[in-house]
Amino acid sequence: MIYPSLLQNLIDFYKKMPGVGEKSAERMALSTLELSEKDIDDIAKNIVLAKEKLHNCKICGHLTDQEICNICSDDSRDKNLICVIEDYKSVFSFEKVGNYKGVYHVLNGLISPMDSIGPEDINLSSLVKRVENLKNPELILALKSSIEGETTTLYIKKIFEKKDVTISRLSYGIPMGAEIDYLDIITLDKALEDRKKISE
Repeated sequence: MIYPSLLQNLIDFYKKMPGVGEKSAERMALSTLELSEKDIDDIAKNIVLAKEKLHNCKICGHLTDQEICNICSDDSRDKNLICVIEDYKSVFSFEKVGNYKGVYHVLNGLISPMDSIGPEDINLSSLVKRVENLKNPELILALKSSIEGETTTLYIKKIFEKKDVTISRLSYGIPMGAEIDYLDIITLDKALEDRKKISE
């Protein structure tokens, strides 16, 4: 080991972050050591606060520090237009685009029989309840093009097939298997604009 054990522990911690390799983790660890004690205290406090205070919105499942997130509580948003996504990271991606005026529903996962994840293990029951209280709603299924995404899409379609609900999906300009939160703004905006109604 070329690093003191405490520094190695810090490097190993940063390597747990998505997209952070050995070199990046090393730079981040060394940069952390150069921060003032106040900055270190602020980082630690903010991590603890974020972990303690952030939770899922009781309506849509998005991340918030309030009972209801700022999107669900915004009266200017179209509550009949619901974009259904896998996780809250995708909400941030769509919001950066800036053109979407509907609301979201975060599933917090996808149906995956191979991983023993069924419909009851994701945030689907609350979506059904939301839709029951709406008139002529549209669900935009913004799920990744994978086996799990397709399985979840088909299940949602089956749930609402006999109800007065329009179901559309993002256009197929999105690469197969792509994660929504990693797409560029222009691709996302175009996919949303060119969404296709799912055939009966």
